[in-house]
Amino acid sequence: MKITKKALASLAGPTALALVAVFIPTNTVFAQSGLQGGVDAANPGNVPTDLFGGSDSIFNTIVNLLLFLIGAVSVIMLIFGGIRYTISGGDAGNVTAAKNTIMYAIIGLVVAFLAFAIVNWVLGALI
Repeated sequence: MKITKKALASLAGPTALALVAVFIPTNTVFAQSGLQGGVDAANPGNVPTDLFGGSDSIFNTIVNLLLFLIGAVSVIMLIFGGIRYTISGGDAGNVTAAKNTIMYAIIGLVVAFLAFAIVNWVLGALI
């Protein structure tokens, strides 16, 4: 059985949707109905207003979100590289490309973890 790029692409969409569904937090505000539910959904009360101060700052929230996205993309690419390695069929070019994908995905994870640590250390030192 030969797996083509088209077959892998058709698996990528449902896999991405499944990952998004797993990582989206549930919120009880959306379960409410009526006018008060709409007001609570529009203003949940935990919106950060401080730019750099504390762990609930806007800067910290944006940086953590971006680092999470980088980490998620790295994990997805690691899985993709593993699939490419598995279906390479012993072809030297495909094996090398798959190994490079895995290596760069691991480097991306390490950079994301180091960036998270450095940003939190700098914000802790400034505050």
